[in-house]
Amino acid sequence: MVTVGNLMQKEMVTVDVGTSVVEAAKLMRACNVESVLVAYQAQIIGIVTESDIVKKFVGAERAAYFVPVEEIMSSPVPGIEERRPLTEAADLMDKHRTLHLGVTKGGALVGLVSVRDFLRPVSIDDF
Repeated sequence: MVTVGNLMQKEMVTVDVGTSVVEAAKLMRACNVESVLVAYQAQIIGIVTESDIVKKFVGAERAAYFVPVEEIMSSPVPGIEERRPLTEAADLMDKHRTLHLGVTKGGALVGLVSVRDFLRPVSIDDF
């Protein structure tokens, strides 16, 4: 069985509350990631994705350079335990209408999984 932990991305890029959407987008590009987690006092309080930037910033014609990430982030970040099957992750994404989930182990955030990760090849033996 393929689990969320098999496909999750362990690299998590974070920005602090107050970071501009433009700076977050630049960081996403530099780190080659499709989302950044938003932190406040070392606690993850939300997530900004490529989709958030397109729909809530660019598509909303927010021309001002400085719009803080917290104005467009999704919060809270829905999570799933790393040992859960991919089908459960897909159901949870559908329920929350999101393409990203935080992956937890013992209640701690240890990675992220996105719909795109589902497309990554896995061994046939895992099924």
